[in-house]
Amino acid sequence: EVQLVESGGGLVQPGGSLRLSCAASGFTFRDYSMGWIRQAPGKGLEWVSTINFGGDTSIDADSMKGRFTISRDNAKNTLYLQMNNVKPDDTAVYYCAKWGLTGFDFWGQGTQVTVSS
Repeated sequence: EVQLVESGGGLVQPGGSLRLSCAASGFTFRDYSMGWIRQAPGKGLEWVSTINFGGDTSIDADSMKGRFTISRDNAKNTLYLQMNNVKPDDTAVYYCAKWGLTGFDFWGQGTQVTVSS
């Protein structure tokens, strides 16, 4: 059974940093691209970033470039999202997801990030 468990969310001040983690199990983690998606209060899903199976290629949404960094540790079956210089608009539930044949096919339960002073 595929399981994705996010952690690391919480309350952070504007301009601060936070690192999210996603522990994966139930599949061969190193064989799949992974990504982060977020949902702000009252808004739809917004793609954040994707990283390939080897971890050497990633793409980021324009609004997050230069502030967020996706990475992975295939030895630990863990995906990360380093968030720097966060803004109130970054407040959202952040989900990690596994990339399937045509899209993200398995999602975690999400972790809440709140940016506020």
